[in-house]
Amino acid sequence: MTFTTDALEALAKQIKRDLHTTAYPDGNWVQPYAHSSGQHVYDTVIVGAGQSGMACGFGLKRDGIRNILLIDGSPAGMEGVWENFARMKTLRTPKHLVGLEHGLASLSVRAWFEARHGEEAWQAIDRIPRTDWMEYLRWFRARTDLPIRNDTRLEEIEPDGDILALHLRTGDKKSVVLTRYVILATGYDGGGEWRAPPHISQALPADRYAHSNGPVDFERLKGLRVGVLGHGASAFDNSVRAIESGAQSVELCFRREQIPLVNPHRWIEFTGFLKHFPDLEDRIRWNVNRYFKKVDQPPARGSFDLANSFANFRMHCGSPWNEVRFEDNVVKVKTPKQDFEFDFVICATGMIFDLDHRSELRPFVGDIARWRDRYAPPPGEEHPGLAEFPYLGKHYELQALDPEKAPWLQRMRAFNFSAIVSMGPHSTSISGHKYSVPRVVRGLTRDLLQDQAHDLMPALEAYDEIDLDVPPDAFSKVILSAAE
Repeated sequence: MTFTTDALEALAKQIKRDLHTTAYPDGNWVQPYAHSSGQHVYDTVIVGAGQSGMACGFGLKRDGIRNILLIDGSPAGMEGVWENFARMKTLRTPKHLVGLEHGLASLSVRAWFEARHGEEAWQAIDRIPRTDWMEYLRWFRARTDLPIRNDTRLEEIEPDGDILALHLRTGDKKSVVLTRYVILATGYDGGGEWRAPPHISQALPADRYAHSNGPVDFERLKGLRVGVLGHGASAFDNSVRAIESGAQSVELCFRREQIPLVNPHRWIEFTGFLKHFPDLEDRIRWNVNRYFKKVDQPPARGSFDLANSFANFRMHCGSPWNEVRFEDNVVKVKTPKQDFEFDFVICATGMIFDLDHRSELRPFVGDIARWRDRYAPPPGEEHPGLAEFPYLGKHYELQALDPEKAPWLQRMRAFNFSAIVSMGPHSTSISGHKYSVPRVVRGLTRDLLQDQAHDLMPALEAYDEIDLDVPPDAFSKVILSAAE
């Protein structure tokens, strides 16, 4: 079905009406912060204007916090992963998931999809096409009118008394903005970086390998033998893309003896878990995450089936790449079961979690409390990787190892992948937005009120707006009536 301009225009009008109807109480209630320099101070800056950042920004606006700014390193309309390195045909989550729209049905992806493609088209799909989701996010941005500064990266966060100074770069220009609070809506790699395993990156020329979550010149792969390392969704997505681009063959290798068949992520998608995971005791939160590390999840069914439909695609279980070398202009790989020769390899090996690789955190990374600092698992339940994750407060606040030394850390919210141990495996994904975004917003409204608590009584006592319009002789009439 073609683009339905009239339906989308009608939907835009409905959104305006719904926003107006549900706006009570309205108005920006936060008192401005007067900085000694005279520079403007934002109440909150959100780093990242993808789906999580926009959801948080919209939530703050809905709660009367308008003095905000969102920044994103990508050009306008290209935020997030969806038209950068995401290569699946459809989203991996069911189409009915909600949360970004904060309960406004007219702002939901279903309302947009039906206005654009028709109700029958919505009923016909199981999952939302990836490119449609990105179009929806662009539309969502326009409808919510969020203040977003694109092509702008955060380089460093510096404490400035009881506020934060953010050092930004836009092209070759540097600037500093001041803010009371920061939300780091920096996505899956917000606690580290995408990086090929060292035994691959150190052995191969830069033009013979790529990471699945980075730029891949698929046109170069035509006629080549391609090796893919990994068994997750991105491994199959990139395999499909390579074959569709004309690769001679794709050999997908992974270390597990069997690919995961059960997806525990589907089990945890119930209200109690998604809404209250951060309220559980440490041992339960720890072991839930440890279980997910142990069992992992299967790739998306669509990509798995499509990859296996190609005659020149093969899977190899129990085949970690124990040795990789470059000889005779060929990538040679040794596994426990057989040896391979490739012309190009793609590492679908996930993200390296390491807070030291985040430039904005590096100056004070040693002050951040980790799980290793707050929780000692019983024997047999240890996990060194999970121990490195930050131990967050109940509203995504970073916690200081020594609160007296770095009290300003709690002004930073880690609304990204680094929150999973404290806040839950789906904490900042589409699946969790319905409950996680209100939690982070509620924490900020709480803290902003606390910041001005000392002014509440003087402001209340100074309030003198007349609510009851009484005629001048009204009280004399009451007196006379009583005397009679």
